Amino acid sequence: MDTENIWQRCAAYIEERVGAALFKLWFEQLRVVRVEEDRVLLRAPNKFYVEWLNDNYLELLNDAFEEILFKAVNIDLFADTDSGDKVLGSEDILRAELLSIGKDSSGKPQGAVKGVVKGINLRYTFENFVVGPSNQFARAAALAVGDSVGKTYNPLFIYGDVGLGKTHIIHAIGNRVVQKNKKASVIYVTTEQFTNEVVTSIRHEKMSELKQRYRNVDILLIDDIQFIANKVQTQEEFFHTFNALYEKQKQIVLSSDRPPKELGDITDRLKSRFSMGLIADVQPPGVELKMAILQNKAETHGVKLPSEVAYYLATRIRSNIRELEGCLTKLAAHASISGEPITQMLAHEVLKDVFQDDETPINMDGILKIVCEYYGVSITDIKAKKRTKDVTVPRQVAMYLARELTEMSLIDVGKNFGGKDHATVIYACNKVEEKIKEDENFKRTIEKLRNRIKP
Repeated sequence: MDTENIWQRCAAYIEERVGAALFKLWFEQLRVVRVEEDRVLLRAPNKFYVEWLNDNYLELLNDAFEEILFKAVNIDLFADTDSGDKVLGSEDILRAELLSIGKDSSGKPQGAVKGVVKGINLRYTFENFVVGPSNQFARAAALAVGDSVGKTYNPLFIYGDVGLGKTHIIHAIGNRVVQKNKKASVIYVTTEQFTNEVVTSIRHEKMSELKQRYRNVDILLIDDIQFIANKVQTQEEFFHTFNALYEKQKQIVLSSDRPPKELGDITDRLKSRFSMGLIADVQPPGVELKMAILQNKAETHGVKLPSEVAYYLATRIRSNIRELEGCLTKLAAHASISGEPITQMLAHEVLKDVFQDDETPINMDGILKIVCEYYGVSITDIKAKKRTKDVTVPRQVAMYLARELTEMSLIDVGKNFGGKDHATVIYACNKVEEKIKEDENFKRTIEKLRNRIKP
């Protein structure tokens, strides 16, 4: 098949799954430039498309080409203003460097695997990370780690809500380390990927290879460590991997959506190790920082973003930076296709499906869903009569937030928790208020949950 035929069949596969509207917005202008043995070079109209597709639809693109070509391939996306050959050349050089260093003539690792870099996104650096009061401490700690691997803040534990830049900071550390030492071995992996590797290694009796891969690096970067909860074998393997690296004074960096002591269904010995070094939090950004992030991203990609539109977006989007950047990407793509200048009116029209969430009334179902997801408990348990600590705290928090964020009476709140009386609800609210005054981390947890629930 020629490249045009391949893309037509892939396009049909994609449109069937995302619908005509999304296909027209994000996929219609893509073109296949070259198909190689294990790689497809795909051209997009501009850099906004490249970023958005890489962040949101790369898996779908991989599935489409695998379906049509009957084999798995790597997708290389580049903007129409870039040179395809340049993209391929740089990737080839990087891949060759990573595969060649630290292996003997048979291709097997030699002890501590030097020069191996896995999973690092080259786009995320300290230079393009916008700093503000909400993230400057975490950024400073990460920069110190990048400049002094294994010697400062080990482990470094970064926590904060979804979409606030934790992943950017972790990748920036990896890029900093490689920049300063080309022979450094760096691995970035999500907890889900690490779990899958553990399961696969156990199934195929290749645990020794897994241990060799993860226990002989200079720096291990683990994203979303909260997802290790309830995974007994993964926790056991990570515990020993952590110990092996720590004893060799190798750097460990972890990210999570909550501090170590709030991680449920994770062994105490692991939570203790997570707390051995420095714990740094990333807070939701203020309007000024959100505007700075928008202006920085727009400037990077040559998009003219009026300050009044930046302010409009910064005040309408909640605290999630990822959502904020996604809105800018969608707005810029629409303006690029239509030829219209970016205005507040255009932003309101293009992003009305995002902004309409602001008008959704807050109800008990939404509060319970968010609180239960955060604490890792079921709605059934939180409504039952169980009094164990893992259920009592989330129940009290949900009652407190329901009382604060809705017009429900004490009796109505109690009815949603198995018919509790108003005195029980008052007691729960008082307990939460006391803990907010005494525990700064708990106070931040309440703020985080409040931000998720309330626009």
